[in-house]
Amino acid sequence: MNLGLGIDTGGTYTDAVIMDLEDGSIIDSNKSLTTYPDLIKGIINSIDGLKAEYLANVRFTSVSTTLATNTTLEDKGYPAGLILIGYNISRKIPTDHILSIEGGHDADGNEAEPLGNLKNVKDFVTMNQRKVSSFAVSSYFGVRNPEHELMIKEMIQELTDLPVVCGHELSMELGAYERTLTALLNAQLIPVIDQFIRSVRSVMQDKNINSVLMMMRCDGSLVRIEEALKKPVESIFSGPAASLLGAAHLAGLKECLTIDVGGTSTDISMILDGMPAISSSGAVVGDWDTMVKAIKMNTSAIGGDSHVWMKEKAHIGPNRVIPLCLCATEFPSIVRKLQNAEKISSRIMNDIIQPTTFFISNGAKSHSLPTSELEVEEMEIFDAITDEPSSISDIASKTNKHALMFEGILRKLIQKRYVKQVGFTPTDVLHVTGAYTRWDSSASMLGASILSEYTSMEPFDLCAKLKEDVAREIVLNLIAHCADKVKKTDLEKILSGTELMKFTIKTPVVMVGAPVAPYLKDMKYFIDADIRLPQYHEVGNAVGALVGNVVYREEVLIRPAGSGSSQYLLFSEKGRQMFDDYQGALDMANSLVNSTVSEYMSGYGLSMDNVRFDLECNNIGSIGTVPLETKIVGVAVGSPKGVI
Repeated sequence: MNLGLGIDTGGTYTDAVIMDLEDGSIIDSNKSLTTYPDLIKGIINSIDGLKAEYLANVRFTSVSTTLATNTTLEDKGYPAGLILIGYNISRKIPTDHILSIEGGHDADGNEAEPLGNLKNVKDFVTMNQRKVSSFAVSSYFGVRNPEHELMIKEMIQELTDLPVVCGHELSMELGAYERTLTALLNAQLIPVIDQFIRSVRSVMQDKNINSVLMMMRCDGSLVRIEEALKKPVESIFSGPAASLLGAAHLAGLKECLTIDVGGTSTDISMILDGMPAISSSGAVVGDWDTMVKAIKMNTSAIGGDSHVWMKEKAHIGPNRVIPLCLCATEFPSIVRKLQNAEKISSRIMNDIIQPTTFFISNGAKSHSLPTSELEVEEMEIFDAITDEPSSISDIASKTNKHALMFEGILRKLIQKRYVKQVGFTPTDVLHVTGAYTRWDSSASMLGASILSEYTSMEPFDLCAKLKEDVAREIVLNLIAHCADKVKKTDLEKILSGTELMKFTIKTPVVMVGAPVAPYLKDMKYFIDADIRLPQYHEVGNAVGALVGNVVYREEVLIRPAGSGSSQYLLFSEKGRQMFDDYQGALDMANSLVNSTVSEYMSGYGLSMDNVRFDLECNNIGSIGTVPLETKIVGVAVGSPKGVI
């Protein structure tokens, strides 16, 4: 038998499937809880649920994960240092460790000004190397000439062993802010994906699974695991891309919309003619606009584990917490704590200070995390949190501090992964309504009862309303994805209006994730659509990880060397080249695209005779018969499973 093993590690569940690679049928599957901070346990639990005789015949393994997406959505990326060359950024950027120096190039790749004081770089790296896990470097017009980025990268590598990411390595597109953000997020995600891949490799070795190991990128393509480690930001929508391909495969459709309801987020995307619809711009994750080529997707921070909290009204998300019902299965004491929960003034309530929130040490007290990195005030609060759930009043009692005095510190401890937060979630809502009862419903009932005291509603009615709110949010994002020219706020007004306008979606909609079935009835109240729930929908992501292709995209740009110049410049990932005439530059561009694509695909055992190759040449403007700008893009698609 020629079998494939698909593994998907999400925010809540780790899924595994066995697929017959000859006909694409699923012959075994299993789900287990994702385990933090030790992912290995969750992966082992998922694989242990598969039949051993199938594992012995696995020849191809592919993985996907939402870890990068969730990490970015929840602002929990590892700290990274950022060095800007030739410019500053006034917009929001997710790091406090920033240095800006002189340098950079112009649009033609000519040096705009010499590289700045390198002593400042040395001091910055030396001062921050114990505070960050990696460095990102972005130079002004670095995609037109990466010389300054490479010089600074080499210098950093001489000073530290930490990973260094350059902006030009990830995108050839212009846009200083977006390119910088992409490089920074990539640097922050390196430890996250590295831990995931190490975990997968460890389990494969332990289970004697001797197979090719690949990972899904956010455009729905597959890459060898070594390549995925170099560019973890490209896995930022790995899970959603896998769910899109998996949904289409399970439903037997070449064209469909997919709704993937996970623990942290709900993702909506589309497949056309068997290929994922790719965003014309970069992937957008929460508030961050990147330059990562990804499936066209609408994502919202609402999922089964989204925190439901009270502040004048009920809020859902954006942060993920451990559901009360799930926590109670491991810590039955939480039920007693909920029974004796102290009422908190609504005036001071926020997503941390809630009567239904609890906090648990994330293993740092044994050996997993170095507590020496905590500040004195952080250590004081951390010492008050045990391996059992601690409420806000528990922490206040142990520290003799008011909740407002340590709320910010708790938030930091959660962000740094020293503490896990427990709270009421949509999963608890389903336990109250009886739509899904896998865990301890009594904890969910108590949580609903406590929160309902801050409203004029009965617990069951509150949960019915919250369930409807989740369904409405899913539908809103589905419509927004389809009607991307219409403002989401306007669509929201229509959905929330007194006179309901029912939207119609003509393309089949396939739902994956667990549990999604309870939301179907509420969704159909808002929308007229062919919504399908295929067999194995609950492990759709793991299925999708196995059905992707190797896809490689090479892009080059040709421009005049300057105003009035008869020479032409060619820009590619290999750097800048000068030519005496346009035809010479065009010939080299075509040769470069073809040779680079061929070399890449041969690395996967694929000859150009066995791949689909499309070459596009787009011209912008002209001077006589010569274009002002020419962009040549080559895209090759091939199946790695055919050469196993």
